[in-house]
Amino acid sequence: MSYRIGSGVDFHQLAAGRDLWIGGVKIPHHKGSLGHSDADVLLHAICDAMLGALALGDIGKHFPDTSSEFKNIDSKILLKRSFDLITEMGYQVVNIDSTLCLEAPKISPYVEEMRKAISTVLAINIADISIKATTTEKMGFVGREEGLVAYATVLLKRINEN
Repeated sequence: MSYRIGSGVDFHQLAAGRDLWIGGVKIPHHKGSLGHSDADVLLHAICDAMLGALALGDIGKHFPDTSSEFKNIDSKILLKRSFDLITEMGYQVVNIDSTLCLEAPKISPYVEEMRKAISTVLAINIADISIKATTTEKMGFVGREEGLVAYATVLLKRINEN
């Protein structure tokens, strides 16, 4: 197959005393994502989408939260390692479409910086990365600002298709 598509989703609790990393960017907020790594929900969803497109499992398989190697790791490193896995299999990223679900903070001031960070790691054009955000209208754990969610869809193309 010359094209493969994958989807990813990730959830993280929000907690005081943690930094809020989204899309490789540290965002000022009174709560941050709770997790084994830096808990970057968007980059984790993108990793899962890339890995899933090639049936390589998920980030938990490749970067287990039981390993001290990944404790507090920058998720851009996980994104790069996931990218390396797909390039080793002969694929490149065509585009990414993603959605963040969170009540606060508003991320629109940070979207371009997120797109730039992701495009740098994945060696793709910033125009091929879409990051959208929505609230849950105060409903559920996202609405109560207890957590956040990211969804990502990634299209891969085989390099040097014959």
